[in-house]
Amino acid sequence: MCLGVVGRIDEIRGDTAMAEILGVRREISIVLVPEAKINDYVMIHAGFAINLMDEEDARETEKLIIEVLKHS
Repeated sequence: MCLGVVGRIDEIRGDTAMAEILGVRREISIVLVPEAKINDYVMIHAGFAINLMDEEDARETEKLIIEVLKHS
């Protein structure tokens, strides 16, 4: 099973970005979503942003991930 997490981009440097993921900042690759901008929400898998998300979907996905983690 693969798991993606949601992050919000807060800094971009070339093909990499810093994203906040559940309160933690991580460096990610945005090579697969070159149109990504600061404050965009992205789905992240294995360190790569794989698609853009709107804020409503991103927040709902975060809630679901947190709920799953509470019951693990």
